[in-house]
Amino acid sequence: MKRTAAEKIALLGVFGALALVLAFLENTLLPDVPLLPPGAKIGLSNVVTVLCGALFGGAAAWYITALKALFAVLTRGATAGLMSFAGGVLSTLALCLLLKKTEKTVSYLGVGVLCAAAHNLGQLLMSMALTGSFALWHYGKYLLLFALLSGTLTGLVLCVLLPRLKRTARFSHIFANNQNAEQENWR
Repeated sequence: MKRTAAEKIALLGVFGALALVLAFLENTLLPDVPLLPPGAKIGLSNVVTVLCGALFGGAAAWYITALKALFAVLTRGATAGLMSFAGGVLSTLALCLLLKKTEKTVSYLGVGVLCAAAHNLGQLLMSMALTGSFALWHYGKYLLLFALLSGTLTGLVLCVLLPRLKRTARFSHIFANNQNAEQENWR
């Protein structure tokens, strides 16, 4: 059964709201995890960005990224918004490049880790630009290790969610109509 554009927009709106709720919960209720880099977050809302990219294509992932950056500006200020935007842009760019691959060579775990590493790189570059200090580059090795952890978590969540969503009647039409998803670039 083919869905209308309005239904797809409504689903994207629900996913956008879910991304904002997850970002809010992570930033207000979850404390900083000991032994991890200062300010590092697990990135629960990044699952929604990757999920939307897989379900609806790259444009939807860009929408979620912009929505999360705007939310960060409104709730935590300009610096947080810039950091969210910088990380989101590189992460979404990596995601869109992975979506365009036609070979089935990248797993959900790989997508999660690569996007997390790109996100951390974007935030590291933005923090260096804001502070004017190249010394922050040395913080990158810790962020890369954290990207491995948080990206693996994102990938595991995707391994559970995407196959189930593909079998759900509400989402099966998206995979049938979305050329990117139909190619099933990831397993």
